Amino acid sequence: MMDTNRQLLLLCRAGYEGDCASQVQTVAAEAGVHGFCKAKPDSGYLTFIAHDPDALAEWFATLSLDDLIFARQMCLAGDPLDDLPPDNRLGPILAELDGQEFGGVYVETPDAEATRPLMRLCRKFTKPLEQSMRKRGLLDPRNRQLSRLHLTFIETTTVIPGCSHPGQAAPRPMGIPRLKLSKHAPSRSALKLEEALITFLSPDQRQELLRAGLEAVDLGAAPGGWTWQLVREGLMVTAVDNGPLAEALAASLQVEHRREDGFTFRPERPVEWLVCDMVEKPIRVAALVADWLARGDCQRAIFNLKLPMKKRQQAVMDAVERIADRLADAEVDFDIDIRQLYHDRDEVTAYLRRT
Repeated sequence: MMDTNRQLLLLCRAGYEGDCASQVQTVAAEAGVHGFCKAKPDSGYLTFIAHDPDALAEWFATLSLDDLIFARQMCLAGDPLDDLPPDNRLGPILAELDGQEFGGVYVETPDAEATRPLMRLCRKFTKPLEQSMRKRGLLDPRNRQLSRLHLTFIETTTVIPGCSHPGQAAPRPMGIPRLKLSKHAPSRSALKLEEALITFLSPDQRQELLRAGLEAVDLGAAPGGWTWQLVREGLMVTAVDNGPLAEALAASLQVEHRREDGFTFRPERPVEWLVCDMVEKPIRVAALVADWLARGDCQRAIFNLKLPMKKRQQAVMDAVERIADRLADAEVDFDIDIRQLYHDRDEVTAYLRRT
């Protein structure tokens, strides 16, 4: 039977292994779980090994991806299965799974230069694996109480087996959403906001908070990727930027283009949403967004924090502290979630709202 209580396996953006490791050790220590991380630069994954495996399992049961800024996917993992026969990888894996049942399967690989070619193997391997598991009574997708199996290939003949609790893992393998850029979108940045909306809001919340007629402000809007996404959701948008918007977007009756500085613009009346994707120091963007919520200019905000080359986690924590201090002074209760999304690069996306 597969033993998955050895380590915590995390997938992240290549180059951010150190940032992810630093945060997971901090979050683990706050939960009373102590251990160490093993990671290779630019590998796209790392492992956290606890001194007490039982404490690791108990902590993992309470852990959410929302707790980890730089992790895209996570599972409780066992030791790697090495030397898998290229012509029969299924056999050793199925033997390892004998006696266990799962509610779903993720066949994954780190999204890094060295392992990206394995994505094709993962796609081809998934269906035969699921079919074989069903025949052996190891897979029941209808049972939502069962854990999900993770198989993370790090080489063509090496896979790390793991599992996650129902609803705990990212909704797509490797934490990569299936989004397609519309030919009508003014820029690829539209995908960043689309991913943020499906990450931070449940389907019911999206229906309630993105309904037609609500008002939003997009600071630093040009050429209009985020404005376009909000318009597609039915919102009325004030797009603030001294630069030009895409022609079709500028002609939309749902868009008012204000050629002003995003740091000095103020809305004539409160709006539901503020969005902001400006290239600026994270502490300055954090202060700007906090001011909007503190004054009641908006109820909720999604914004990006561009990260420095070094001390990236500290830059995020400094931004959060600035927001907390400003809203505490204004006696405003708030919640904030921060994640490095798949479509983010050297940045993180935050969702801040009044509560």
